[in-house]
Amino acid sequence: MEERKMPRNIGIIMDGNRRWAKNKMLPVKLGHKQGAETLKKVVRHANKIGIEHITVYAFSTENWKRSEEEVNALMELLENYLDDFAKEADTENIVIKVLGNVSQLSKSLQESIERTIKRTENNTGTALNICLNYGGRDEILHAVRNIVDEVEKGKIKSEEINEELISEYLYTKNIPDPDLIIRTSGEMRLSGFLIWQSVYSEILFLDKLWPDFSAKDLDNSIEEYQKRNRRHGA
Repeated sequence: MEERKMPRNIGIIMDGNRRWAKNKMLPVKLGHKQGAETLKKVVRHANKIGIEHITVYAFSTENWKRSEEEVNALMELLENYLDDFAKEADTENIVIKVLGNVSQLSKSLQESIERTIKRTENNTGTALNICLNYGGRDEILHAVRNIVDEVEKGKIKSEEINEELISEYLYTKNIPDPDLIIRTSGEMRLSGFLIWQSVYSEILFLDKLWPDFSAKDLDNSIEEYQKRNRRHGA
């Protein structure tokens, strides 16, 4: 791989856990569990090859519409994942951040998020940015409300509002826009993932279900990215 063209931030829409479980006639929660194991392997590999950021879509604002049983199983898995992987990530120098409206999550999950962030904040390897209770439109709405509040308080003048200022109020503040976004499972849409940040992202749609995604698939995706000519509108 050409190091000069390595993406700084790779976004991943981890789709296909439910179909993977259904195909194997397994409970849905086992599909999500296998998907979590896949994420661990992919992030470790990203850290090994020097990717600065991996930003993943773990739970969207629309996912609350799923069955209560599945949502509860997902929340329990996420909490266990954060607690377990934080320990492993710490020893492997991985940083973990959570992006989204965490105030709507359970108290125990919020505490787990806080512990994980604090435990890994001084690490210097790959940053795993987990989009949790996240939606692109919700993120922009949240940013606009906060900017309006600052304008009303006289802290910001309306003529000072530009793209750079808006970016400062997004969940992704201080995180580079994704150079590459990968979506597994064959679906060809972003589903509200990083809609502000992805305007010039290269997008790769793969037929493979997320639990089957491997380190080699990440390498292949990066190689495909390196072949593309990014014009950024020029």
